[in-house]
Amino acid sequence: MAALTSQVDRQTHPIDKVDSEKGATDQRFPPRSSQPVTRQCNILLRFAVLLSLVLLVQHFCPFPSLLQWESESVAGLDDLCPQVEALTSPRHEALLQSLDQEFGSSEFRLKAYESLGGAVRIPTESYDDLGLPSEDPRWEIETKFHQYLESRFPKVHANLKRTKVNTYALVYEWKGTENVKPLLLAAHMDVVPVNPTTYDDWINPPYSGYYDGEWIWGRGSCDDKPGVIGTLTVIETLLERGFVPTRTVLLAFGIDEEATGYEGAGMINKHLLETYGPDSMAMIVDEGGTFSIYLDNRLSAIHTWTTGGYDDLGGTVFAAPAVAEKGYMDIRMDVLTPGGHSSRPPKHTGIGILANLITELEAHPHEPELVRGRTYYQGLECRAKYDTSFPASMRKLVQQSQTSDAKLRELQDLLIDFDPMFYAMSGTTQAIDLIGGGVKVNALPEAVWAVANYRIADSSSPAELMDRLIDFILPVAAKHNMTLEAFE
Repeated sequence: MAALTSQVDRQTHPIDKVDSEKGATDQRFPPRSSQPVTRQCNILLRFAVLLSLVLLVQHFCPFPSLLQWESESVAGLDDLCPQVEALTSPRHEALLQSLDQEFGSSEFRLKAYESLGGAVRIPTESYDDLGLPSEDPRWEIETKFHQYLESRFPKVHANLKRTKVNTYALVYEWKGTENVKPLLLAAHMDVVPVNPTTYDDWINPPYSGYYDGEWIWGRGSCDDKPGVIGTLTVIETLLERGFVPTRTVLLAFGIDEEATGYEGAGMINKHLLETYGPDSMAMIVDEGGTFSIYLDNRLSAIHTWTTGGYDDLGGTVFAAPAVAEKGYMDIRMDVLTPGGHSSRPPKHTGIGILANLITELEAHPHEPELVRGRTYYQGLECRAKYDTSFPASMRKLVQQSQTSDAKLRELQDLLIDFDPMFYAMSGTTQAIDLIGGGVKVNALPEAVWAVANYRIADSSSPAELMDRLIDFILPVAAKHNMTLEAFE
């Protein structure tokens, strides 16, 4: 978190001050749907279960359908989009075929949907101002969620070792038969709070968990209770089949991912380090949106959206894991000005000065940047190489952009013009999310503030962001005869 504070020399003019710290998190992208993404989400739990199963089985044995996908995907080896040989094993083929049939049954699906719906009905809201789990009673809803998991997944809780970390975060250990590095599957149990004044705006109540035959409605139905429920569902099913993993499987479920993450993931990290040591995990699989770029042949539209981990594009199946994460920073701006009666106002109150600053920042958004070697560009290279439905003109442009800076810029401009999600994926984003100030309608505000949330592009850095902010804030400070002390 970072703070911008303004102190006042009441004899002369205001003084502006800025302080900053760093942070890190991930970026979420909206799903492919015309439905209101803030209200509902297609659970796609069957795929979540299948994906978890593929990760759990030793050597990641594919389902029969996945065997075909792998043979289609591995189209060749070259510098443009290098591929690796598929890892296959017949060891669990019979089990996988049986589970594939079970997961496709209506009975299994409805049970899985109800598992998620029940989880959504428990409002595990995570607030920015939460105190310590041992002190703040708002954490106690997590106990109810624990009890729900125990009742819904009895075999998991009878066979896996569960550790409560920092009171409410959960770590499960499913012991493997061999002494090899474990697999870590992570998710989080908390959700963003729902503003009570918006309850009536929801088509279905935000914590109804209602299944309408296509969608699970409610907060957490996308982010990230499917991660928790899908993982536990597949392990419960494997335990029913008597499956024992060769590799130890760890589950880590956080409690404040939507806030700081310190009390959940932060404390889980400490626990895992103390228990298993450094560099002790074979693989970590967490939530995170994957994306695909869809174009029509006339290039009249380019659409980027999240997927469930894979896409069939032009007859080729692309695995789409999330392999990069944007940086994170919150900047709080506080403007302190002399108080007084509103009948004798200055030319600009503190609110007006803050509004000027916000307007200046929003008038100069960060430009998205297409950078060779970065995740988005490499995705384009793979699409150009292996997707037969990729427009020929754009394929040529991608190829030319590898060596031509002019063509790289042309490709970037094309994406800016036609793909509204390119900015969110490839640039540093800025959102002014919180604002407040003033205590009475006839009193000049002495303290006003706003918080801007930044998701920093992987081609940038916190230092670059702070330098850029100073460049835009300084003229505003000078305009209002204020001085700026930034990020001390």
